[in-house]
Amino acid sequence: MAGCGSDTDGDPSASADTATSTMLPPAPTAFDPCSGAMQPILDSEELHGQNKADSDGNAGTQWRGCGWVQSDGYATSIRTTNITLPMIRENAEWKIAEELTIGGRAAVTYHDSEATDIQHDCLLNLELKGGSLQFSIDNPASRRKTGDTDSCEIAKRLADKVVSVIPASA
Repeated sequence: MAGCGSDTDGDPSASADTATSTMLPPAPTAFDPCSGAMQPILDSEELHGQNKADSDGNAGTQWRGCGWVQSDGYATSIRTTNITLPMIRENAEWKIAEELTIGGRAAVTYHDSEATDIQHDCLLNLELKGGSLQFSIDNPASRRKTGDTDSCEIAKRLADKVVSVIPASA
């Protein structure tokens, strides 16, 4: 049953069959991708220039995290979101590239379903309680250090490093 109250009790799929929008619960907070725990990973990837990358989307979708760049390499944002892996799989606007497990957590790599250049942009979402951790990679071909590397390979490498600092309870 769908209701109009503000207390949705955490399950965004409960209202999937209704014609009206229901607000999602907030993005997970058990892991902060902007925290100091990330510094060794950022150093190993030569990422710098941290900036806040919070945003809010339609129907209560949220992203909370930060973005970084690698000089003459890729740029990334790593953000918690209340978008779950099933929500990504069910959205016709996205094309799943790969289903995988990283550090014991389910993950997907995907692209805009109409994208023609999937080598240089990639999204990877790693399962968290109440949502996921999204890695967005922008890796133009013109970048000397990484432009010839598939962006989803960068995302998987980065996620493999980050999963080690995510609390098991997250």
